[in-house]
Amino acid sequence: MTKLLIKLFVKNYSDTKSIDARNRYGNLGSIVGILVNLLLSIVKIVIGIWGGVLSITADGLNNFADAGSSVVTLIGFKMANKPADRDHPFGHGRMEYIAAFIVSFLIMLVGFELLKDSTSALIAGEKMPKFEIAFLTVLSISIVVKCWLYFFNRKIGKTIESSALIATAKDSLNDCVATGAILVATIVSAVAPVKFNLDAAMAICVALFILWTGFNSARETLNEILGGPPDPKLVEDINDIIVSFDEFYGIHDLIVHNYGPGRQFASVHVEVPHDADIVACHEKIDLCEKLVAEKLGVNLVIHMDPIDTNDETIAKAREDMISVIKEIDARLTLHDFRMTPASDTRTNLIFDVVIPTELKLSEKQLNETICQKAKEKDKTYVCVITYDRDFVGY
Repeated sequence: MTKLLIKLFVKNYSDTKSIDARNRYGNLGSIVGILVNLLLSIVKIVIGIWGGVLSITADGLNNFADAGSSVVTLIGFKMANKPADRDHPFGHGRMEYIAAFIVSFLIMLVGFELLKDSTSALIAGEKMPKFEIAFLTVLSISIVVKCWLYFFNRKIGKTIESSALIATAKDSLNDCVATGAILVATIVSAVAPVKFNLDAAMAICVALFILWTGFNSARETLNEILGGPPDPKLVEDINDIIVSFDEFYGIHDLIVHNYGPGRQFASVHVEVPHDADIVACHEKIDLCEKLVAEKLGVNLVIHMDPIDTNDETIAKAREDMISVIKEIDARLTLHDFRMTPASDTRTNLIFDVVIPTELKLSEKQLNETICQKAKEKDKTYVCVITYDRDFVGY
């Protein structure tokens, strides 16, 4: 069913990196979500009010909120695909993240309202509603439909890497659990006497579950809005493409800027031999940038850092300093290593050190420790260090 809908309504569905294809995927997921949730909502609310079942009515309201969430997601996709303008030169892609955050907020709002109503019913001592076979029928069908909607949204969300649709998929799974809990409570109330309002108690559990899910979804989406670290797989893929060129020895200072799905920009420093042909090296860099854009959809800018790969004295000094920083913290790395001519009194070692985010030492303490340990390696070593921050986060 999912594959059929994608083939029918998504033109060029295999080109998932295309902005137009992403928009069509997003529209399909949102429209299906609106229609399905509206239908479930109407049926549940009617049955719930008719039978006086608080949990079923609340579940129907939850589905209505899901339909509203799909509307928000649809609007988010529309706004995210607006072309770049003077005020937003990188486009409007982050609107998709904002839409996902609003969806998470709506989920928490529904959870809060359900918790409030259920708690009031339990405290007031309202009686359990009378069992009806219609309750089981509606709840069972709802679980089946919501399970399908979960797999449908998850497939589309992963296909186009959409946090909004993945959040919607999680909400559909939560609805399956919530409705399942209500179904169990309905069956128990029909076959065994319960001294308290099991319907209201189960509704409270469902509300807490919905609140927790909405909170986690909001937290994940907020990280995207605030600028979380890039996907480790993306970092690995960028590195693999760059070092596949024989002329490139290594990379550092990789920074990835995320302006929304399909709108990622990156910059990186690449170490090259200091005696390489600069024109030929530049051609390789152009080719590498194009490969990253084609394979990963990332607009990459590469900066060349020439290093001496032949001088044994420099190589030894570099190895000495690598061992020094690794003794302090295994996560420390260095790059841009240079050295003034060795002498009997002073040999300047000039390099950059990348500091991991969670390093407990201050920059001053780290500098003093490195310089001291360098002297232990060779009394003529004098370190001139520039400290960088790790923008990858891993």
